[in-house]
Amino acid sequence: MIRKRPQPRLPGEIARLLREHGGVLRTGQALEAGIHPRTLYELRDAGVLEQLSRGLYRFADAPPLSNPDLVTVALRVPQGVVCLISALAFHELTTQVPHEIQLALPRGAEPPRIEHPPVRTFWFTRKAFEAGIEVHQLDRNRVRIYSPEKTLVDCFKYRNKLGLDTALEALRFYKERRRVKIDALINFAKVCRVANVIRPYLEAVL
Repeated sequence: MIRKRPQPRLPGEIARLLREHGGVLRTGQALEAGIHPRTLYELRDAGVLEQLSRGLYRFADAPPLSNPDLVTVALRVPQGVVCLISALAFHELTTQVPHEIQLALPRGAEPPRIEHPPVRTFWFTRKAFEAGIEVHQLDRNRVRIYSPEKTLVDCFKYRNKLGLDTALEALRFYKERRRVKIDALINFAKVCRVANVIRPYLEAVL
């Protein structure tokens, strides 16, 4: 009779850290607690921990994340803000299915190094970067996402890269599905210097 090798137990210190950090643990947090990365690798290989991305671990038997890509990117790049089509998808203002996470960073910031999920970075001026940030709790983790109004304005600003149709579709969905905040739209348009561009579309659609 072949006996199964007993599965390693999750050390109490790692379990405590996971609970304290919303169920996801960074390698750096483990190091600060005196836990060697080799321990994390062994638990991952044994199926006790799941590796979300480089340096990110969670309970292997935890419920599936509802937004694994957004959570992973938020944990790997906490200063970034989900933007453009990724933000439109979150706010249900597009029919497009994002195949990458579009992330805003201030100009001059260190570019992210993430193997998975794929990330496309957009560099914003400091004033445009700081405007319209919302913080959402996804799977017990903080994720920074631009508000619907700021996202709409950004889509018009980057219309040459995303396509004007994307911005117009989002504007139409915004009118149908949300309370229109015209003052916020105009304010963000001024911050992003596209007030003259977006005004005719606002007048026509809203």
